[in-house]
Amino acid sequence: MTDERPKSSYEIAMDRLKKRDAESGIEERPTTGEQKAAIAEARSLHAAKTAELEILHRSKMASVFDPPERERLDAEYRDELRRLKDDLERKVDRIRRAAGD
Repeated sequence: MTDERPKSSYEIAMDRLKKRDAESGIEERPTTGEQKAAIAEARSLHAAKTAELEILHRSKMASVFDPPERERLDAEYRDELRRLKDDLERKVDRIRRAAGD
């Protein structure tokens, strides 16, 4: 009898994805220390920009009482947050892909 426990559905799905990646030629590369530092720096910068954006948004919202104007400001804030997040994801992806170059 073996001590190996049955795999969860998550583990089975991950095994299938790894197998499919291997069949299609995608190789798994470990992240280097330099990449980890660059990713941490990018995330830190993102957190600072997000905090700054939130402070500015709260400041604007405190001086606006018109509901349509508040909705417009909220929409702009959400759009800017989404843009910052997308920028972070692109930077991290670029850093990770740089290892193969």
